Amino acid sequence: MHMKTKGNRTGISGTARKRMVYFKKNLPLTLMALPAVVIMILFRYLPLSGILLAFKKFNVRKGIFGSEYIGLDNFKFLFKSSDAFIITRNTLLYNILFLVIDLVIAVAIAIVLNELWNKRRSKVYQTIFMAPYFLSWVVVSFVGFALLSVDNGLFNRLLEMFGKEGVNWYSDPKYWPVILVIVQIWKTVGYSTVMYLGCLTGIPNDYYEAAVMDGATKWQQIRYITIPCMRSMMIILSILAIGKIFFADFGLFYQMPRNNGPLFPVTNVIDTYLYRALKETGNIGMASAANLYQSVVGCVLVVVSNMVVRKIDKESALF
Repeated sequence: MHMKTKGNRTGISGTARKRMVYFKKNLPLTLMALPAVVIMILFRYLPLSGILLAFKKFNVRKGIFGSEYIGLDNFKFLFKSSDAFIITRNTLLYNILFLVIDLVIAVAIAIVLNELWNKRRSKVYQTIFMAPYFLSWVVVSFVGFALLSVDNGLFNRLLEMFGKEGVNWYSDPKYWPVILVIVQIWKTVGYSTVMYLGCLTGIPNDYYEAAVMDGATKWQQIRYITIPCMRSMMIILSILAIGKIFFADFGLFYQMPRNNGPLFPVTNVIDTYLYRALKETGNIGMASAANLYQSVVGCVLVVVSNMVVRKIDKESALF
């Protein structure tokens, strides 16, 4: 009996000792992660109480919890609006185009840069492609105005040099789907390219050496080695992009067209529509309802798309 008790005590002290060793071993990492965790709680989780605004008629004096509960009335503003179809269509179609074109161009540029033997030249090209990503949309809009201005824009001057009449770019909607796609890809493709380049550096050279010994051409190496090895990264970035398919880049659709009314049929998206409505009505509850709708739909799309990927290739799934 005495030996049994002693054995139990030894077992308990051994477990406690293991826990203490584990705690001391991970303490530096825990302390390093602590500021990020605190920031995440303060700026990501605590503001989630604002979700209640989507179901209330917000009153500044009464606050979030004291304001009148009105159920789903705030959601009716978005779905019963005459522009509901247009803004939803524009948001979805533009984001689908951005997703597909960005994927193709970014992968192509990453492969080309990875094939360059001169690494210094490759770094220069990476910088050139990445630089627009850090520009403010306000700056980009002024650059766009310098190109598209009716009186002194570069494009109209070039047209006049060739004997053609200038175009009123900011009043004709038919040009803007192409302009917005070009500007978005120009500004953001560098970021995706760097992500794919990082993926390419992880591909073992043994694969390519074996392919060369088998007589594979450069195109065959890209097709059967490079692209399959990039598949997981391509799928993950695509799933994340699908999660934001109901969110539009406010700067692109508001700053770039300079908020011109004639362009609303092709530039008005959910985010710009809510911004204008919020300025006119000051209805914070309506804006919160629309944002909650975007977030819920985005979350559902991420989960569904990830489930589909898991069915096809479990190793490529996000979670």
